[in-house]
Amino acid sequence: MTVLSAAHDYLDTDVYLDLRDSLDLPLVLKCEGLNLAGSIKMQPAAWMVSAAQRDGLLRPDSVLIESSSGNLGVALSVIAASRGLRFVCVTDVNCNPATVKLMRTLGAEVVVLDEPHPTGGFLQARREYVRDRCARQPRHVWLNQYENPANWIAHYESTATLIAKDFPDLDTLFIGSGTGGTLLGCARYFREHRPHVRVVAVDSVGSVSFGGTSGPRYIPGLGAGAPMPLIASAVTAGLVDEVIRVHEIDTIHACRRLAARGVLLGGSSGTVVSAAAQWLAQHPGEHGTAVAIAPDLGERYLNTIYDDAWVRAHYGRDGIRQLLEAS
Repeated sequence: MTVLSAAHDYLDTDVYLDLRDSLDLPLVLKCEGLNLAGSIKMQPAAWMVSAAQRDGLLRPDSVLIESSSGNLGVALSVIAASRGLRFVCVTDVNCNPATVKLMRTLGAEVVVLDEPHPTGGFLQARREYVRDRCARQPRHVWLNQYENPANWIAHYESTATLIAKDFPDLDTLFIGSGTGGTLLGCARYFREHRPHVRVVAVDSVGSVSFGGTSGPRYIPGLGAGAPMPLIASAVTAGLVDEVIRVHEIDTIHACRRLAARGVLLGGSSGTVVSAAAQWLAQHPGEHGTAVAIAPDLGERYLNTIYDDAWVRAHYGRDGIRQLLEAS
């Protein structure tokens, strides 16, 4: 029996879902949405806050501030409420409305930007807003998930070690890439302890995390409109074996296939499942034991990726047609 004394005490879950029966896919999902923040971001959020407190950056009158597309903002909202801290989340119009409402319900101040930076998109606009507000209000403390080492250390110490314990015969690991914290932490752990494990990074089409040209993206979570330092560190160190980019309509299709079997996952999880399915189909018999990290659950996406009107508005009639043809 697990008994918690605070909402942020339950960080990582040792729960997996085998997709052989539901999708005829030789893949096991590590389900990270079962904590009280609903996503894998609970781990790095807790580690970053604890590190800031340990280093003396957070005082009783400090105000946490962070740029987030959604899940980290919810995690920090939970932790801030649990620890009696003030928190400001800076997000943008691509953030799910349900996520914005949830953060405000938890007591966070949520700033939703509706104008992207001319060259750096919404990500750059959010970061510039945070820098400006910190400069004007010295009590604000920016955790900076994009460069904070506690982001990847959380996954090195928790996510990766659990997977290694639970799957001693692991061959292939699929990891979504947003800020790169999960990717760098897990890839570094396995390169140091089990170098034979193949690490496959998952990105979204339109993201520039692994190079290429920036394009429109409407599903928050994975991908980025500007290079991510933690991802660059993983690539430079040779920790990533392959990269798979997923079109958002394929993300939606994967989510809906899973929902049809009673598994409601979020956009980041759908992207990872779609990438893994593509890779496994191209490498029959080569993957051995394959595990994918599913970062989030799907309730916050009911009005977006699970809604036909939203899909039609963002991807047009062709988007709906592709979903119907793939069903």
